[in-house]
Parts: sequence; structure tokens; C-alpha cells
Amino acid sequence: MAFTGLVAQRAGRPGSGSAMRAEVAESWQRSAAAGVSAEQTEAPIAISESDLRALREAHPLSRVFPLLDDVLGQAVRDCDAMMAISDAAGTLLWVCGTPATLRQAERIGFVEGSNWDERVAGTNAPGLALATDRAAVVTRSEHFRASVQPWSCAATPIHDPHTSELLGVLDVTGGDQVVVPQTLAMVRAAARMAEAELARDLLARPAASAAAPRSGLQMMIEALGRTEALVTVDDGRGRLQTLRLSPRHSEIVLLLAAAPHGLSGDELGVLLYEDDGASSTLRAELNRLRHLLGDQLLASRPYRVSAGVTGDWLATEALLAAGDLRGAMRGYRGPLLPRSSAPGVVRLRETLESSLRHALLRSREADLMSAWTRSAWGRDDYAMWEAQRAAVGAASPMLALIDGQLARLDRELG
Repeated sequence: MAFTGLVAQRAGRPGSGSAMRAEVAESWQRSAAAGVSAEQTEAPIAISESDLRALREAHPLSRVFPLLDDVLGQAVRDCDAMMAISDAAGTLLWVCGTPATLRQAERIGFVEGSNWDERVAGTNAPGLALATDRAAVVTRSEHFRASVQPWSCAATPIHDPHTSELLGVLDVTGGDQVVVPQTLAMVRAAARMAEAELARDLLARPAASAAAPRSGLQMMIEALGRTEALVTVDDGRGRLQTLRLSPRHSEIVLLLAAAPHGLSGDELGVLLYEDDGASSTLRAELNRLRHLLGDQLLASRPYRVSAGVTGDWLATEALLAAGDLRGAMRGYRGPLLPRSSAPGVVRLRETLESSLRHALLRSREADLMSAWTRSAWGRDDYAMWEAQRAAVGAASPMLALIDGQLARLDRELG
């Protein structure tokens, strides 16, 4: 069955053409591309009971689970719903509810140790929150699997307050009582409370500063899919400051971050300007940037960032080098400073995009290819559509959609 027909049939509106929310439709595509069966009853168990205990004890969220259970867990028990906490891979570490509700949830595999990543369990709020890194609500018929459609759920990510790393997802699952705006607001508030508690816990651990550079400063740069980089500075004492840089300052910080040993003025000028940039212009930009960041962060002779640097594109490169293609795709929010024409940035952008694309083409992972072809930068990638077609197989409901896109590109490209 074609994907569009599957959407209409499973939404209970055969042939009606009624719209499905875009984020839900995209999640259905990811689920279908990953080979999830709409008739699959239970989510798969990802980890044994003994391994689950060890994973929970070692997980950072174990430090805030008692707080979340006290603040949110009891409230959901009172209305016959459940609170669940997953790790960043979608494995449910804790599921809390009344015995009767938990028994009902067992029928769909909503149990501790099961995996609710949408690629293995179909569209659901915890899986959607993991895939998009945003809060999500999925109600009854929006679930990809028929067995889950009696339920509704609201979920939001929880991040490490120091590194912004995704730690997991906080979820509330229940019946129609969940489908009110107050539920998601309550889940979000509980997640932010957990992040604040993690931040306080970080400050209470003096050993954390031992791994920091001598200055104690840390800088995190977010530049994937952004025309203006976001820079978050940690002063080493738990105080965070986030700055949105101008396009030019974004380029300078990015180039310096990519050259940990620093760059001379001439080297930076060659990487920054398409033609011969006047040295006075570069000095003026560096002075403005130093005024913004402070002398402690931007050193000279050579120019360099004098802080521990992390960056979203650097993390994607590291994951790709380690063979973790799924992790690399999860973190790839789009091309690096996509509007920049600075030669050094263009080289970094094209190198990362090319490496990721070629790894995808070789992977035969249909769901990851689908994520690429749904994106603004990958929707016209003919070779990727062809590779995706070969990967999904002749019986896939995604085949009609893929063939339609290949036909579109044939028309447009002549």
C-alpha cells in the first residue's frame, strides 16, 4: 500500500484527504522507512532486567528520578496515567503508575527496558521528542501502531545543563485525560526542574573542575543549520552566558575553534575573505569580537580561543569517525553556517556534508536516508533517493513516495 494510502486508512479517514499534523506525518515516514509494522503489537525489549538495573544506576537521570517521581509521578498516578523516563536511545528506564495501569500498558510493551524510538516502536511522543529534540504530543490515532491508539502521550527532552547533551525524555502516557494543554506544560516544568537540579548537583562536585582547562572557561558553539552561531560560555563556576553572534563573528569563532593551535592574521584572512581582505578590516572585526567575548576568551599572537571548545559540527564529525552514523545524523541539524561564503567555512561545511552523505549512501539504512531526503538540503539528492529506493524493498509503503520524488527530479532536471 502506498504511504499516503496507509496514512488515510490508519487515521480512520479513508480517502478523506484530511490533513495530518506535519510533524506526525514525518514521523510516520520515518517509522515506515525503518520497517516498523503498523500491526506490531508490542515495542521490543532492548535490555535485560539485570542490565537495566546497572544502566539506571549509572545514568545521570538517576540523580533526579526521586524528584521527578515526587513532583510528577504521584500526580499521574492519581489520574490513572503513567510517568516514564527514557535514555537518549529511547530505552525506558523507569515507568511509574498504578498496578492496574501498568498491567494495561504491558499489552503494548510500554514497560521498563523496552525501546520506544520511533524507528522500532512507530510514532509516539517519547520517540518524536527524541527525533526532533522538542516537546511532543501524540494522541490516539496519530500513533503509527494500531495497538497504541487507545493511548495518548506528552513528552519533552531533558538535557545536560552543562553540555546541552540530550540525556533522555520525560513522558506522561494515559487516556483522554492526557490530551489537555496543561499536561505538556506540567511535563515541561518537571523537566526544567530536573535540569536545574542537575546544574546544582554539578556545582556541588568540585572534581568537575579538574578536567577543565587552566582558565576554567568552556565554550560551546552551535552552528549546524544556523546562519548565526550560538555561543554558550561557562566561566568554570557554573555561570552560563549564551550569545548570538553576527554572521562574520560566527565565521571567525568557527575558524578559530577548528584550529586549536591558533591562526596568524594572514592565515585567518585567507580563510575568512573570498578576496584579499584588508588587514585593518580583520583587526576591527577581531576587536569587536574581543569586546563581546572578553580578553579571556579570545587571545592573540596567534589568534585563538583560550577555552575548552565543543561544537555541534565537531561532535558530528567525531560520531561519524567512530562509526556511529545514527548518532551523527541525530546531531546534524543542517549544513554548517549555510549562508557563509568564507573559504575556510565552505571547506569545513563541504567536508562534513560529503562525509556524512557518503556514509549514508553506503549504509543501506532506509530510515536514515529518509531523514536526509526529507530535509531542505537533501530533498533534491537524486542518488540518495535511488539508494533509499533500493534499501526499502519492493513491499515497502514508502516506495510510491520515493518513485514520485524520483519522477519529480527527472522532470525538473530534464
